[in-house]
Amino acid sequence: MNTVQDPDIVALYSKIHNNPEYLDVPNEMTFVESPLHTAASEGHIGLALEILRLKPSLGKKLNLDGLSPLHLALGNGHTNSVRRLVKHDPELIRVQRREGIALLHYLVEKEEIDLLIYFLLICPLSIYELTVRDETTVHIAVRNNNLRAFTVLLASPTSARRNFSHLV
Repeated sequence: MNTVQDPDIVALYSKIHNNPEYLDVPNEMTFVESPLHTAASEGHIGLALEILRLKPSLGKKLNLDGLSPLHLALGNGHTNSVRRLVKHDPELIRVQRREGIALLHYLVEKEEIDLLIYFLLICPLSIYELTVRDETTVHIAVRNNNLRAFTVLLASPTSARRNFSHLV
């Protein structure tokens, strides 16, 4: 096989070769700084995808600051990395960081409309996530005077079903 190898991935497998439990994190550990957190926060998408493929549960783990790998990537401006990671596993959109902030809440707050639309398309149920203050994405859009996000959220079929189901 004559393919170009990603040096980050080669290094990952070298670490696994030296320590087969390198990616193992006990399931009961909620907080952990995993190699996926590091790769995602630094925008090393190839490495992050390989780690996520090998150990999908790491995508849902929070670090000691209460942040998921995707929250770190998004916070560091690695939106293309985030797109690729959620394409691999759309349920990662629903992972909540500290205070129950899911990725949609964060996107509404930061007015990242293109990514908001993309996330709603690939994981429409993510609109149901509530923060610890029982806030929906719509609440956050209104609180931040984010009319564009508010319009997108209300146009979502899932949102309409939730917001108006009591009328049927």
